[in-house]
Amino acid sequence: MNTVVRLAVAFAAGAAVMYYFDREGGRLRRARVRERGGDLRHRLEEAAQAGARRRAERTHGTVMPERTRVRTEPVDDALLRDRIRSRLGHVVAHSSTLVVDVEAGHVVLGGAVAASDIEPVVHAVAEIPGVRSVDNRLSVQAPERAASRH
Repeated sequence: MNTVVRLAVAFAAGAAVMYYFDREGGRLRRARVRERGGDLRHRLEEAAQAGARRRAERTHGTVMPERTRVRTEPVDDALLRDRIRSRLGHVVAHSSTLVVDVEAGHVVLGGAVAASDIEPVVHAVAEIPGVRSVDNRLSVQAPERAASRH
């Protein structure tokens, strides 16, 4: 190292020693450094643990076979009917006109819907946990007549 660099390093080291070992403010400065160092160590440990958890969860998801939603206990028919009604509200515009009957997990759908909505309705109902089968008795809704102009 050349002489100028050595002199600058020595000056910086001397200034740091004077700054941290000052009689009046040095104790407070050292305490702040310890506190920040401990806080930084704590944050680094938390980040490392979170990263390890994410990697473990990702590995678990990759290794485990695709899970199917199988319920071992039967779902109450009234609860299942409510779940179906709720789901239908997200699939079709006028879900209140549809008839939903549930008996021991077997669902009977009735009412009139647009032809393009029949398949999404049946598919949405079949995916709900607790549904064993879907009997599609939906009919195609007649297209609305064009409004007359006066």
